[in-house]
Amino acid sequence: MRCFALLFAPVLAAVFAAPATARDEVGAARYVSAQHAAVERAALAAFGPFRVIDDRTVAIVDVTDERSPDQFVALLARYPGIATLDFVEAPGTHDDRANFALARMVRAHGIATRAPAGGSVRSGAVELFLAGVSRTIDAGSEFAVHGWLDERGRGAQDFPEEALEHRRYLDFYMEMGMGAAEARAFYTMTNSVPFEGALWLTGREMQGWMDGRETAVSPSLAPVPSLAYASLPL
Repeated sequence: MRCFALLFAPVLAAVFAAPATARDEVGAARYVSAQHAAVERAALAAFGPFRVIDDRTVAIVDVTDERSPDQFVALLARYPGIATLDFVEAPGTHDDRANFALARMVRAHGIATRAPAGGSVRSGAVELFLAGVSRTIDAGSEFAVHGWLDERGRGAQDFPEEALEHRRYLDFYMEMGMGAAEARAFYTMTNSVPFEGALWLTGREMQGWMDGRETAVSPSLAPVPSLAYASLPL
């Protein structure tokens, strides 16, 4: 499910006047993994979807939303030495723009991101993961992406290539360190699966994208056929 209507909520200043879009949670209603349960037991404090593990480590275990940037500010005020954000159970976001603001906060504070063994990074959480000043991906982690849909039922394929709806993703990817061609290829990959489905990648496959090894695809917005996907009931 995605709650794309919250994208341009007045909690943040408007950047684009285009219809709302989002990459929201993929398979949020999952069982609690052993890793998630261990984090909950070990947590020193909770701030929304974030669990403080120690003075330098915080884990994400739930969906982010319009409140998450303020929650992260409060977390950093109390634990200013946080250096690593672990993606243990990250289903996505209810608010893309807040998610981008949160990602920029992670980058500005020099925080690394990590997908540990058993970690799950899905939908809008993938953009948040990109914000790490360094990114560590265990081969035993998983990632899932899918296309976005706006409040009128339109997806990426319904807009011209230079539309602002595309640019905000592409510009974000480049801000996080990708070159223009790499950003376009990554964006194309994330939209190669419709809103209702999910493209699952192993930690090793996602590491290929982080290393720039998976960018030898057409820079158009056409679907990327080289990766298989499985539809996921929502």
